[in-house]
Amino acid sequence: MHVRSQPFRRCFLTLFGMRNTVLGALIVMVALSLRASALATEDTKETRENSPALVATLDRAGGNRAQLEQALATVPAAQHASMEWLITHMPASDASSLDANFLLKHVDGAYTAWKSAPWHDAVTQEVFCDGILPFASVSEARELWIDTLRAKCLPMVAAAKSSGEAAVLLNQQIFPSFKVKYSTARARADQAPSESMQSGLASCTGLSILLIDACRSVGVPARFVGVPMWTDGSGNHSWVEIWDGTAWRFTGAAEPSGDALDAGWFAGRASGQNRDKPEHAIYAVTWRDTGVEFPMVFDQTRARARAIDVTDRYAHKSAEVPEGMELVRVVVRDPTTQLRVARQVTAYLSAKGAVEIIAQGKSKDERFDLNDHLELVVPIGTDHLYFLDGTLAMQRVSLRNNQKLIELIAQDAVESSPKNTVAAPGAVTGRWTNHLNAVMQDGATRKPATVIDSLRVFLKKGALNDVPAQAFAKTRLAAGDIARLQSTLIKQYQNTLKTADSKEFQAKVLEVDGVAMPFWYAVYGEKPKSGRSLYISMHGGGGAPKEVNDKQWENQKKLYTPAEGVYVAPRAPTDTWNLWHQGHIDALFAKLIRDMIVFEDVDPNHVYIMGYSAGGDGVYQLAPRMADYLAAAAMMAGHPNETKPDGLRNLPFTLHMGGEDKAFDRNEIARKWKVTLDELSAKDPGGYPHEVVVHEGKGHWMDRQDAVAIPWMAKFARELRPQKIVWLQDDVTSARFYWLANPTPKPQQRVVAVRDGQTITIEDATGVDDLLIRLDDSMCQLDERVVVKLGASLGGIVLYDAIPTRTLAVMAKTLIERGDPTGVFSVELAVKIPHALSE
Repeated sequence: MHVRSQPFRRCFLTLFGMRNTVLGALIVMVALSLRASALATEDTKETRENSPALVATLDRAGGNRAQLEQALATVPAAQHASMEWLITHMPASDASSLDANFLLKHVDGAYTAWKSAPWHDAVTQEVFCDGILPFASVSEARELWIDTLRAKCLPMVAAAKSSGEAAVLLNQQIFPSFKVKYSTARARADQAPSESMQSGLASCTGLSILLIDACRSVGVPARFVGVPMWTDGSGNHSWVEIWDGTAWRFTGAAEPSGDALDAGWFAGRASGQNRDKPEHAIYAVTWRDTGVEFPMVFDQTRARARAIDVTDRYAHKSAEVPEGMELVRVVVRDPTTQLRVARQVTAYLSAKGAVEIIAQGKSKDERFDLNDHLELVVPIGTDHLYFLDGTLAMQRVSLRNNQKLIELIAQDAVESSPKNTVAAPGAVTGRWTNHLNAVMQDGATRKPATVIDSLRVFLKKGALNDVPAQAFAKTRLAAGDIARLQSTLIKQYQNTLKTADSKEFQAKVLEVDGVAMPFWYAVYGEKPKSGRSLYISMHGGGGAPKEVNDKQWENQKKLYTPAEGVYVAPRAPTDTWNLWHQGHIDALFAKLIRDMIVFEDVDPNHVYIMGYSAGGDGVYQLAPRMADYLAAAAMMAGHPNETKPDGLRNLPFTLHMGGEDKAFDRNEIARKWKVTLDELSAKDPGGYPHEVVVHEGKGHWMDRQDAVAIPWMAKFARELRPQKIVWLQDDVTSARFYWLANPTPKPQQRVVAVRDGQTITIEDATGVDDLLIRLDDSMCQLDERVVVKLGASLGGIVLYDAIPTRTLAVMAKTLIERGDPTGVFSVELAVKIPHALSE
């Protein structure tokens, strides 16, 4: 393809070569060609060969392709590059719906606004495409606003000498002139300019859209910026960034701060935002391909907009520059695509034969603004070496906006190992080279320690419980890192548990928070390769003297005999009527399961509970609230009291009752539970697997007919990562359930979550403010975007939309919580349920 060469307006003062001839000899300076602009300010028929990206857009346009081709064919030559860029980068929904007339009128208006602006020379074509050319910011209705707003706004900025000054004037004047004010009574958040002007009401989103379009209509580059959720969970906010000729500056729409930019009520709050959670980051909308999407918190059903992460601009001030030092900006580019990439940059100083590290940091990739670079403070007038991840890099130095820019190429251009270093012709070796080699051997080029290395070193002296707090545990992991880390964690955990719990387990009395639970067990059958099954069998009695309950315990030891597995009969810690469903039982059973995994090689996916009479009461209560520990549950001759079956959604549950067991209406309640479980299963396909058997003619004692429940349960294995979870908190609460966690559990809270591919939908969150979602590579593609959103009945708001981060901290945390080697997750997404949304 022939492209007339007229690059973006960049002023490069090439400073190739270093004054120090030693450095010049060591570094092979390659003349790097910066990316030729794909957009020329003018075009001819020769340049109209379609790019692959444009062809792809035309193909996606479907029946609207002819309209796009008409726009490309009839646009004036000087505007052709702008039209091509616009069509190539527009949202897919626009490509399939906007006609040629719309596109031609808009491009002409945008191009005219840019070319005629007094500050035109301060607006590169890159900035024009990003900040003036787009016809929309986010998901607002598409309309031809540019000519209308231009006619109204040009007189307001007649005296402005810069784009920043013009933006200030517009922010001061358009809202009173158009009679538009902030109001939560607006029709919708993402209103187009005409909608806000007609109603006179707009949200911060609508106000921002109006100011942005007003700015663009007179040639002022402007873009939409917002935070999906403040770190305190109080809501979201939107504002505007303006290009003032050298940098992007912010302002609040309809909230002018006199004649100043970079001021607003939200500035202090924005400085406290961070990227620890995607919803806490600050995003600016762009039409460039960045791989980042702007979270449409105001309406997740709307088409997505591309974005860049600008959090650092608000959260951190530029580095202070002491006397004798200068600030340089560093960008690292891929050698093939010339796109920006994130790499660890280290700057070395060479002076008087010595080499030392003077600055270091991580470069920024395409997720960030084009002008948002790594900033380093270095000595003035000295020669510097720049290394990428420990390897000497080729560099190009230029001046951009009167600031020094260091461009590095992300490739192993020069070997850093002394034995592989090849001297250039005329290179001087000796003292300086020796110092450099010494520094390199001392660690500058040594491969950084991996997370597994750091973990193993830490565990030699540190405790597993302290791993989540370590800095190395918060490093992003790749999928290939997980297996070795998980194996190391599990081995350490089980070795620690064997030491800590051995005496207690051998004594067959477990204790939690001062409550002791004796237990007896026997082992039956051959052990499967995956480990033994575990049956926890609860005795009857309750509300009786100790001797009576002891006898019931003895009976329970002999009541059932599984074909395979560890059969455990625990003795209830108390003799009260509710002996199996008090709060301490959950913790004691969790400890029993942990110990059995370690000491008897129990398979955590084949754990079952059962109980007779008062023990059946316990099954009714424990099965829903401990369902994620279990493979199945069997209730015999018990009473549910106040419990509900919601939590049994993924737990096979069998109920056996004598037809004549009339005490406390146990028989009739069992029949009602059958109806309830049938209805739940019918309404929720795949959920609530159950078998209810009423043994007609039998009373409280069923003559062991209920023993058929054992082989029925044995057919099932636990599903720890189900597609759907129904979690109802009982009077005894829990902080974790399957792949969900609740930092502040309270009775009667209810959560329904559905996992479908890369999307997790919260369909119910009654009484819940915060929720943690745990994931691993078996559940979704963790190297691709994951979306967490509220269901339609909750507003459909997107709570999270990003590529998640695997960390060792989450792996260790989830293992420590349960001691379950199969229950380790690598990702934890924290979302806040916005019951009262604000903008």
